[in-house]
Order: sequence, then structure tokens, then C-alpha cells
Amino acid sequence: MSRTKKMVIGGVVVVLAGAATAANFYLKRVQAPTVTAEPIRKRDLEAVVSASGKIQPKRSVNMSANVMGKVTRLAVEEGDRVKAGQFLLQIDPTNAAAVVQRNEAQVQAARVGLTQARVGIESARSNLQLAEQTLKRQQDLWKGGLTTKEQLERAQSEVDVRRSDLKAREQEVAGREQQIRQETASLASSRYNLSLVTLTSPMDGLVTRRSIEEGENVLVGTMNNAGTVLLSIADMSVLEAEVEVDETDIPSVRLRQMAKVSIDAIPDRTFKGRVTEVGNSPIQTATQQAVTGRAATNFKVVVTIEERVPDVRPGFTCTADITTATRAQAVAVPIQALTVRELIYDAGGKVVRQPPPDRRARRINLNANATPDATPSAPPADLPPGQTRKETEGVFVVKADNTVTFEPVKVGIAGERYFEVLSGLADGNRVVTGPFNLVRQLVDGDTVKIEDLSKKK
Repeated sequence: MSRTKKMVIGGVVVVLAGAATAANFYLKRVQAPTVTAEPIRKRDLEAVVSASGKIQPKRSVNMSANVMGKVTRLAVEEGDRVKAGQFLLQIDPTNAAAVVQRNEAQVQAARVGLTQARVGIESARSNLQLAEQTLKRQQDLWKGGLTTKEQLERAQSEVDVRRSDLKAREQEVAGREQQIRQETASLASSRYNLSLVTLTSPMDGLVTRRSIEEGENVLVGTMNNAGTVLLSIADMSVLEAEVEVDETDIPSVRLRQMAKVSIDAIPDRTFKGRVTEVGNSPIQTATQQAVTGRAATNFKVVVTIEERVPDVRPGFTCTADITTATRAQAVAVPIQALTVRELIYDAGGKVVRQPPPDRRARRINLNANATPDATPSAPPADLPPGQTRKETEGVFVVKADNTVTFEPVKVGIAGERYFEVLSGLADGNRVVTGPFNLVRQLVDGDTVKIEDLSKKK
């Protein structure tokens, strides 16, 4: 073989090798991406709103002082269980007891004065009767001409004086009675003040706080200054989870909805409860203000726990999972399969399908580690009259030939891993679930390769 012929053959081999390399690169560039898919089937779904908060007793009482003084007796410790009416503490009763004694003496003096006034009435009444008898005798004598007019007038005047005296005595008795009522009211007030120095438990419960020691002085609250909180007693038989629900979730929360409450201090256990209160006024907090630049808006929701919670304390951190809706055997799609595309609709509201773009023209490397092309797309062309563009939620359905089609769906409640599908899919449809980057890049007509997940197990 001549040298020239050998060179020709070598050149042909080089050209063929280069063509093969280019073809191999091209095929790899446009090969079908590998995706995961899942068939649609009916499932039982449960929509849950989760919120964090604190455990609090349904009934709690903060006991403050109503009288000033020094604590002379203290009978309970923090954490003690008490019964209704049980003695808790006493403030020095010396001043209050002295006021009671003084008011008792004043009531007694008023009663003595009333007795004397009543005796005076009897005396005035007797004098009036005597004067009336004398007047009658003078009138009889006057008729017989046996007395003078002066004596008759004197007898009449005596009757008028005695009648006025009786009226004055009666008014004095009424005044004494009013005085007794006044002194009795003062006595009742002083006895009430004396009772305030002794504090007893208003209910069965647990002493959750004791902020006073024997020998310390207590202050009475005023309009601008809160008084000393001596004790806090909580009825731990009925507990509530007070949680803060985000404003976006609050419309779905209703009274009587079931909830599961988990307490951080009691791991691996949940407690059943029901929503018993949904706040109407927002709670402004600054939890997210540093991150988002605005205060988070939350609403207070109270969940009453229907089970006994052992070894619980007020203020324990908790999380409430409130079941806001349930669906039995609903068509469900995985949450990660849902994506958004801009579709064209005609005047009747039907989707206008566009021919699939050439994958080579898209210049997108469809693989598991791909990222969307950062090159800005061309501006959309003008639509014919009656057609509109609208961003639509949907999923990519895998056909029998392993091509995908974007199908708009209408979703209902959101479960933990699945959305309820109200329209757009049927039981048995297979949808693309990942990887996430590929789901974002797929378009109608793309050919995909379904990954066999069983080989990874």
C-alpha cells in the first residue's frame, strides 16, 4: 500500500472518529432526563395547622393584698396542693382589729342613745295625755262659766307644747335609728377589712407561685401602681394550650376542631384536645421583625386538653396540631409534583396547546443537577383576540410513550405529603415527582426516562 493511500485512509478514520465523538456528545446533550414518577391514587387526607405556645390552666387566680401590713403567718410553699377555704397566710391584724372594736363600741353607744330616746317618747306621750285631760276639764268648765278664758288658753297652749315635744322625741328616735344603721355599716366594713388580713384558697388547686416571705410587708395596688402578688393558685384539672396561629392559617381554624398537643417536657406522647377559643384580635409580635423587616401577625387560639397530663407545670412549651379538614379516599397528588406554568386560554376558558419547543433550541441540560437557564427568554408574542395568558398550577402527566404533558389541576386541602385534587386528574394517572429542578424545566412533549426506585432500596 502506497504512502498516499495510507494517508487517505488515516484521514477518513480521523473524520469518522470526530463524527462519532460529535454524535455521541449530541446524543448525550439531548438524551431524555431521568425523573421519578408516582401513580395517582385515592388516599385519606388530613389538613393540619401547627402552632406553638404554652400550657396554661383554664382557671388561675393571682392573689394580691387588699390591706397593707406585715405578713405574720405563712402556711404554704410553692408547689403545695391546697383545698378551697384552706388557710394560706395572714397579714398583721392589729390595726384592723382595733377599728372593729372601736366601731362595736360606737354601735353599742348608738343603741343606748336609742333606748334613751324611746324612754323620752313615752314621757312626752304621758305629758301630752295629761295636758289634753287638763284642756278637756277647762273646756267643760268654760261651758259652765266656771273658769276664765286665760286658764282655757293656757291649757290649750300646754297641749300644743306637749304635742311638739312628742314630735321632737319621735324625730330623735328616728335619728338614733339612722345612727345605728350608720355605725352598723361601719362595723361591717371594718369586720370585712379584718377578714382581708387572712387569705384562704378560693379553689382546689396548686400553688404555682409564692412571691412573699413571712415578715415582709405587702403593698396595696393603686390606679397607677400594681399591688403585690402574694400567691398564684391554678386549677390543674383542666389544662389549655394557648398557641399563636399565623394569620394565613387562622381562617381555617374553627371551634370544636380536634387537635393533638405535644409537650416538650413530656416527649414521645401526645394529648387529645379541642379548639375552644379563636381570637378575633391579632397579637403583634416582633419575632420575625428582624428577619422580614415587619412584625409577624398571629392570633391566639386556645385548645382545651381532654386528657389528664401527668407532672405538668404552667408555662410548659407545647405544639398543637389542629385538624382543620379531612377527606376520605380523595384523589391525591404528591406536593412535590405540583408546579406552575403560564398557559394560554381561549375565550371559552379552554387551554390552547402550543407545539413543543425544540429541546436543542432551549439549550437546557436536563439532568438531576441542572439549574434553569439564566438567559432571559424572548418576550411573549401577541395573542389573537380572545386569548389570555395566566399562570396555572398543574402537574406533568407521563404518557404511555414516556412523554409528559402539563395538566392544570384544582387542588383542595393540603395534607402532610399530598394535595387533594378536585379536578384535572384521574385515579391511575402517573405524574412526575422529581427531581425538583427538572420539574421546573419540563415542558409539554418532553421525553423522560422513569427511574426505577426499587433498585435503590
